[in-house]
Amino acid sequence: MELIFLKPVFKQMIWGGSRLKSVFGYDIPGDNTGECWAISAHPNGDCEIAEGRYAGKTLSWLWKEHRELFGGLPGDRFPLLVKIIDAKADLSIQVHPDDSYAAEHENGSLGKTECWYILDAPENGSIIIGHNAASKAEVRSMIEGRKWDAFIREVPVKAGDFFQINPGCVHAIKGGTLILETQQNSDITYRVYDYDRLQDGKPRQLHIQQSIDVITAPFEPADPVRKTRKEQDAETETLVTCSCYKVEKTVLHGRMSFRSDASFTDLSVLEGAGTIAGHAVRKGTHLIIPSGFGEVPIEGNMMFITSCPG
Repeated sequence: MELIFLKPVFKQMIWGGSRLKSVFGYDIPGDNTGECWAISAHPNGDCEIAEGRYAGKTLSWLWKEHRELFGGLPGDRFPLLVKIIDAKADLSIQVHPDDSYAAEHENGSLGKTECWYILDAPENGSIIIGHNAASKAEVRSMIEGRKWDAFIREVPVKAGDFFQINPGCVHAIKGGTLILETQQNSDITYRVYDYDRLQDGKPRQLHIQQSIDVITAPFEPADPVRKTRKEQDAETETLVTCSCYKVEKTVLHGRMSFRSDASFTDLSVLEGAGTIAGHAVRKGTHLIIPSGFGEVPIEGNMMFITSCPG
């Protein structure tokens, strides 16, 4: 059995910056790079396997041809997508559909449940999570009336915070925020408002009717219970468990033995360095532990986040 190391795919965005280079050391395509698709088999960003017997193949190919590495998990697509997002400027105010709406209106796509672990945020920073409309009718009235200050719900944010964002939840990352996002394997986003910004001299496309269709009203906050356990030289915190994924954060100073009974486990090293099953890893390394790998020895001083299908 081999660990599956991946080469990230980078996305340049109107709101992107350069911290994927300065913080993680990635070779980015430009100083407006907003997203690192770190573990992805989506057609819009299919990661290449970096080493081993499958080097040069894509993750979508591996999913199709060697399903045994993923515990024989059913489905026509790899279920998860892990990103690092560098928001130099504010992202659009947006919302995502659920599976049923996306399947009907977006050519069979999955919907998008996602969660954010805040890696860095400015002093007195904030993000947008939710809205203040009491009903669907008020959602429509506020959006069509452009009553953005009254509509959006802004909350303070700092490094180490965590947010679960269910389909139908209005949200936006604000400038200066660096996050790790774990999500369903979907690229469907409906923009509600984009601050009247121009891209190539034109306003970016909005999706007003789709947004009104899918926004949950009134807003229902998702407040996952975070639980911590200690073993060996590690402290592991369960950030969220839902039908789409389980996400955990581990801080290690020394040695541990990692084991998962999941069909596979995504792992992203976000601080520090060390070894995983004898492979040198550092901040910015992303890999998949395949089904049946067994005990995974990990050594070093690092923080990493893992995810597996729910």
